[in-house]
Amino acid sequence: MKDDFRQSDDGVVPGKSPNAPTKGAEGMEGKPSAKGNAVQPAMPRTQSRANGMEAALERIRQAVERDKEAKFTALYHHVCNPDHLREGYFHLKRQAAPGVDGETWQHYGQDLESNLQDLSGRLVRGAYWASPVRRVYIPKADGRQRPLGIPALEDKIVQWVTAQIFSTIWEAEFMGFSYGFRPGRNPHNALDALTVGITQKRVNWVLDADIRGFYDAISHEWLVKFVEHRVGDKRIVRLIQKWLKAGVLEEGSWTPSEEGTPQGGLISPILANIYLHYVFDLWAHQWRKQKARGDVILVRFADDFVVGFEHRAEAEQFQGDLTERTGKFNLELHADKTRLIEFGRFAATNHQRRGEGKPETFNFLGFTHICGRTRKGYFTVKRQTMQKRMRAKVQAVKRELRRRLHQPIPQQGAWLRLVLLGHFRYYGVPMNSPALNQFRYLVMGVWKRALERRSQTGRVPWERMYRLARTWLPNPRICHPYPSQRLVV
Repeated sequence: MKDDFRQSDDGVVPGKSPNAPTKGAEGMEGKPSAKGNAVQPAMPRTQSRANGMEAALERIRQAVERDKEAKFTALYHHVCNPDHLREGYFHLKRQAAPGVDGETWQHYGQDLESNLQDLSGRLVRGAYWASPVRRVYIPKADGRQRPLGIPALEDKIVQWVTAQIFSTIWEAEFMGFSYGFRPGRNPHNALDALTVGITQKRVNWVLDADIRGFYDAISHEWLVKFVEHRVGDKRIVRLIQKWLKAGVLEEGSWTPSEEGTPQGGLISPILANIYLHYVFDLWAHQWRKQKARGDVILVRFADDFVVGFEHRAEAEQFQGDLTERTGKFNLELHADKTRLIEFGRFAATNHQRRGEGKPETFNFLGFTHICGRTRKGYFTVKRQTMQKRMRAKVQAVKRELRRRLHQPIPQQGAWLRLVLLGHFRYYGVPMNSPALNQFRYLVMGVWKRALERRSQTGRVPWERMYRLARTWLPNPRICHPYPSQRLVV
């Protein structure tokens, strides 16, 4: 197997550059040459919960800053530290579903110190074994089922500590256009970067790409090689391999894992970011520098990414090269969901001239992106709630209202108020007010039908529903600034 995941053809590792010339964009970051192992001071045996893990991560962060190519050979003692394991325990969700061990957060905490000391001792002796993940399925917006893995409680604790260490090591190396599962970054940062990139760069074509079953297709062999690029501690590597090989337990049947990492594990997001960092990010940035003559923008959130191009020929070449690149690392672009569309400031004019109607749209992180115009006639990217996501959410509200059918109206109204506020907090972006109003009206409609199901007359007048809506259903509001304003801040 050829080790081409890191170096470019000329042996130069690409730096980082922003997509758009904004004050909030990241500048170029050089890559100094490797200088050997980082100096890592030993961590004191006794540290308080308040600063134990934080202090250890800060020392790792300082070592990364001194040498961004450092290969860490002494990390395992951080994972075994009972204080760090305790912090991991308290960062878990209290009401999360138990794994195959049936252990809950509350029960484990009844004898917490003894349990953590035992877990730490097994980690030190090498007697710790990862349990299979329990597989459950959650509904997707398109009606299909998404598999979700639920690790055992102790696996979650150890994975949380390991994920914090990995995130600290790789955070300085991750590219500026990568936004998923990184500290200080969220989906709206990615959405804003994409909008600003399309409006401020010369983007005429957009590649909306989708990787088929990404989390299930990750190659264990390649993933371990990527981890070993920065982690020289063999005990940490073996820990990762234990989780990857633990397998899946579904309806009492155990299935071994030859590839993939289950969604739901606390270590999965950072491992997925590491995998795509070497498979896609470094390669795509190098391609942009070496082969593109026009503008190219890149935005990735987890396994969902969008690439914008100035020239169609370069977009088609990139798509072909990307298909070849992903194939080398056991990944495949979804043929039905990967599209190259004309999109940008001239798309509407070109489509009208050819008699083709409006330009195509694309979906990213729950929003449909549309070529639009401001009131002054300037080109802009309109972002509207995906209709499929909205319908799925309304159906979920309908199902929950059936379960709450006989609750008092104030109790139902208080719950619906939280649902709408949460929806507005995510989808409340500029120019999306019509979709927000539509969602509120649809929720009011399913509430009306739910109330009619328990009414003796079987009818609730709309006048009464409007009174209830004024009391309990908040009006839509825009919670996010315009993309250019947020990036400047």
